[in-house]
Amino acid sequence: MKNDNKNNQPSSSTGKIARSAGAVSGAVMCSRVLGLIREQLFAGFFGAGYAYDAFVVAFRIPNLLRDLFGEGALSAAFVTVFSDYDTNKGSKATWELASTVLIFFAVLLSIITLVGIYFAGPIVNLLAPDFQMVEGKTELTTGLTKIMFPFLTLVSLSAVVMGMLNTKGKFFVPAMASSFFNLGSIIGGVSLALIFPHFDLPAITGMAWGTLIGGLLQLCMQLPTLKKTGFTFTPRLNIKDPGLRRILYLMLPATIGLSATQLNIFINTNFASSCSEGSVSWLNYAFRLVQLPIGLFGVALSIAAMPILAKQAAQKNMLGLKDSFISSLVLVFSLTIPATVGLILLAEPIIKLIFEHGAFSSFDTSKTAEALQFYALGLFAYSAIKVMVPVFYAINNTRFPVIGSFLGVGLNIIIINLLIDQMQHKGIALSTSCAIGCNFLFLGCILYKKLDGLPLTYLLSGLIKIIGSALLMGMVIMFLHQQIQPWMDASILTQLCGVFFLIGCGGTIYGIALQALKLPEFILLTKKLTQRFHRS
Repeated sequence: MKNDNKNNQPSSSTGKIARSAGAVSGAVMCSRVLGLIREQLFAGFFGAGYAYDAFVVAFRIPNLLRDLFGEGALSAAFVTVFSDYDTNKGSKATWELASTVLIFFAVLLSIITLVGIYFAGPIVNLLAPDFQMVEGKTELTTGLTKIMFPFLTLVSLSAVVMGMLNTKGKFFVPAMASSFFNLGSIIGGVSLALIFPHFDLPAITGMAWGTLIGGLLQLCMQLPTLKKTGFTFTPRLNIKDPGLRRILYLMLPATIGLSATQLNIFINTNFASSCSEGSVSWLNYAFRLVQLPIGLFGVALSIAAMPILAKQAAQKNMLGLKDSFISSLVLVFSLTIPATVGLILLAEPIIKLIFEHGAFSSFDTSKTAEALQFYALGLFAYSAIKVMVPVFYAINNTRFPVIGSFLGVGLNIIIINLLIDQMQHKGIALSTSCAIGCNFLFLGCILYKKLDGLPLTYLLSGLIKIIGSALLMGMVIMFLHQQIQPWMDASILTQLCGVFFLIGCGGTIYGIALQALKLPEFILLTKKLTQRFHRS
């Protein structure tokens, strides 16, 4: 699928990416299902209001820093440098760099954690000032923030270990690590949430401690696999290590760029806390659901593609890098565009099935579904950017993702101010999708220029096939939904059968359509999955 490829076939590296992405997707699916169970428990115990609003804001604070220092900038920068060392400098230098990075960031993030705990109160007031209007809400949020701040250190070190394993071709185990986070949160959190009220402690505090238990499990479960790859920990901290300095150099623009993303989250949370009570929760539940396809498709393909892109860049194989990137992008679109159609059409029945139990009311279902539909509009851009940003790392040009992120922030502020009065929380979800879409277009234009062109004809041809198949799928889902509407108002088991029937029929129609239209990447992906199934 190069510019001169007359056969319109995906590059050979696409097979490796698809195979690795398949392994990651299976693990991510497990994690996301457990994550949904975790959210169901939150919805059942706490609904959408006082306690869960406080938890969302409290967890968001260390989560913002995690994206900056952990699974975002640090992970991408580390994989780039680690791949270069592994390709060109040998095993000894590679593992020494890994030890240095682990010690350096363990110390740095521990200091940041202590500072964050000390200033938890002012940080909460800055992030959600309107919580002060509800008695005790700010105090509860501050307490939860102090408990969960150490999660930052645990999950960031886990991201470094994941980067090492991915570079060594190990994808499944690190992808499964987040499942252990959810297991720790569910088992530990629920157990403590049931126990704490007997000691006059808020039940939501137990869920906060469960988050720490989950973070510890996420790190520890990867260590045995890391040892099997040949890693030997060396207790050394060399601040002048050129590899460490290069990682920090790569992290700087990425951290600034990701800070723009977190600034968007800060802006959204601030606006949501000024809307009707429950808005923070509705938006969070909806975004959790849209994170499922982002994780399955965007994150999985990004994790699988990142080591290949880094290795191709280290070998100066720019034509291969372009092939890998554009094939990955077509794969992302082939998976996320139908997911967008499905989430928009089935938002309410899906949310009703998953969350409408206990304290979570039908009103909460309706409001969360509205947010999910607008978040889904940006799904393709969220996932595509996950694949695009590693390309900038691979070519050592990281300032443009920074610029794109801040363009998104500006657009987000403008749209929210235009829509917040009329649309309330829906305007926040829509502005988020518009901002990420703007960022996607900007990065795409820059990559086209920096890579001296891309096979846009091939990309456009794939998009036409994908969109046509997704529209056909949408029409089938709408027709069938009308036929089985009574199922959606019956028992939970009947609702479950109805939702899975619609998703299954829609997915089948979409798959048949893409196979008939002969989209190479989709055919390759299904072939790899079929081979894996037969081997199993």
